[in-house]
Amino acid sequence: MGKAFQYSGQVIVYAAIAAFIGYFASRPIYHQFPEGHAQIKLSFAHGAARAKECRRLTSQEIAKLPPNERRPNTCERARIAMHVQLDLDGKIIYDARLEPTGLAGDGPARAYQKFAVMPGPHKLIARLRDSRDTNEFDYETHHEVVLEPGQNLAVDFKSDAGGFIFR
Repeated sequence: MGKAFQYSGQVIVYAAIAAFIGYFASRPIYHQFPEGHAQIKLSFAHGAARAKECRRLTSQEIAKLPPNERRPNTCERARIAMHVQLDLDGKIIYDARLEPTGLAGDGPARAYQKFAVMPGPHKLIARLRDSRDTNEFDYETHHEVVLEPGQNLAVDFKSDAGGFIFR
């Protein structure tokens, strides 16, 4: 009688654990973004201009360098911070100053941001300043899009492709 009681107790405990795990495997329901909305994702990495201009070395300075390190210019590694804006239907939804990464501040600045928006037609303007000129943005791209519920619109940046890319 003792063994049967012990086995039935184990079955009850295991069934309770399985029910607990089963319930929390499907509850609470998680939604990536609000039901019936669309999503805009701004995601890119880009290196801005150097903090200081490169300097041309004199022939005497070049001669003093070891043969494998001789180069005509010397440049500091540090880069400036970038300024990024994302405008949706005339309202700025993202405005950030992005610092360069890396120990010497010489790596690319990175942006990753998600925005839940209502479906329908939208006018997007993406702006980026990556130079030392503080008066204007170096890149500005206008894009009109019609978003469906559940749709994701990715906003990327490639300077060699002319600026912002909307996918």
